[in-house]
Amino acid sequence: MSSREVLGQAARLASSGLLLQVLFRVITFVLNAFILRFLSKEIVGVVNVRLTLLYSTTIFLAREAFRRACLSGGTQRHWSQTLNLLWLTVPLGVFWSLFLGWVWLQLLEVPDPNVVPHYGTGVAAFGLSAVVELLGEPLWVLAQAHMFVRLKVIAESLSVILKSILTALLVLWLPHWGLYIFSLAQLFFTAVLVLCYVIYFTKLLGSPESSKGQVLPVSRMTDLLPSITRRERYVMTFLNVLNFGDQGVYDIVNNLGSLVARLIFQPIEESFYIFFAKVLEREKDATLQKQEDVAVAAAVLESLLKLALLTGLTITVFGFAYSQLALDIYGGAMLSSGSGPVLLRAYCLYVLLLAINGVTECFTFAAMSKEEVDRYNFTMLALSSSFLGLSYLLTHWCGSVGFILANCFNMGIRITQSLRFIHRYYQKSPHRPLASLYLSPVLLGAFALSGGITAVSEVFLCCERGWPARLAHITVGALCLGATLRTVFLTETKLIHFLRTQLAVSRLADKTT
Repeated sequence: MSSREVLGQAARLASSGLLLQVLFRVITFVLNAFILRFLSKEIVGVVNVRLTLLYSTTIFLAREAFRRACLSGGTQRHWSQTLNLLWLTVPLGVFWSLFLGWVWLQLLEVPDPNVVPHYGTGVAAFGLSAVVELLGEPLWVLAQAHMFVRLKVIAESLSVILKSILTALLVLWLPHWGLYIFSLAQLFFTAVLVLCYVIYFTKLLGSPESSKGQVLPVSRMTDLLPSITRRERYVMTFLNVLNFGDQGVYDIVNNLGSLVARLIFQPIEESFYIFFAKVLEREKDATLQKQEDVAVAAAVLESLLKLALLTGLTITVFGFAYSQLALDIYGGAMLSSGSGPVLLRAYCLYVLLLAINGVTECFTFAAMSKEEVDRYNFTMLALSSSFLGLSYLLTHWCGSVGFILANCFNMGIRITQSLRFIHRYYQKSPHRPLASLYLSPVLLGAFALSGGITAVSEVFLCCERGWPARLAHITVGALCLGATLRTVFLTETKLIHFLRTQLAVSRLADKTT
């Protein structure tokens, strides 16, 4: 498969995933906003910070290294050995869930049972849910390696929606259950997620007209079984710098602020990581590889960086003036008063760095040699230690916004590391993808003018002057956004051409399948 065919597949995966994620996230957004009005800040803090941290840490420690290793190199591999390797994530998950569960119950502060009942059950359920999710890891990697369009998005989005529906029903009918509600919902979420993959592959492998022998390296479900062959939440949780109520507000703002990152950046990063991993060879310098592939990779990287920069700047500029209004609509006075708006404004800046880092690391991890990845991971380990200390200090000085500032610092260092690698990678070639990080003075002026106008609009029209003033504030923002996007279309013609080309490729691929 040529590099341009791989690019077409990646663009198709990203665009399809983006549209489906927007649809499903809107539904989940509405459900979560409804659930939020029936919960205390303490419950939200324990579930979204303490228990979710247990779940995500177990998942990360058990599978992240396996995912990175098994997704590089394309579909041509010894799949029997790869699947065996992936099944090791399950016993690793059991170990980490037991060990971390003991830490969560014995070493960390236990919430007041009168305020947050059934904490022990919650720890057990969230640890078990991580192990359940790891049972589907071989199917996930197989689907990603073969670019199965929509499967990942539908499986994850459907499981999140059903989890939100179950949570809403239990909160209404049995509010006294406390953490029982979220424990059941979490287990239900991971069970549905794994079942989606199992059902999909069962039907695919069982269909005689699917040419399964050419689509997948396995011919039946039993071939997937193992065979014999030849960081902010850590500071919150461990150092106890915020109470559970403040943790709850922080996590709600964190989830709301990262919504665009999950909707837009994540599908793009995952799809184009696969593209770069298939097009580029890890152990070779850019000058020693096929120059057509190197040129295509450079052009794609340049366009993705420009897209990430412009999207992040738009969120940052307009997010400053509309954070308080967004929080008031989403969660009422509980979020829009106090530190909520300041947190979301700071998070808008973090999203800009998050967008750039996602693209740069997407390329970096796909192009680095094994030795370079080892050195990079060592640097990240040292950075994690400094991040924990910086988070602790900034939180004492600035409150909960200190977590976001520490994340910005951490992300800035990571971006610097990736930019240095990209610069060295293309230094001896004629390609300069990092030039996309420079914007024209006209476009920078448009962003600055929009930021100033919307800031003045917020002072005079938002947010205690009623809905007519709010609608006027929204109208001002819409006009400024339209003018800014128009400037983007006029100044960033190369990016617009890239997006139109990939959209056309995606539509053509949809018609032929």
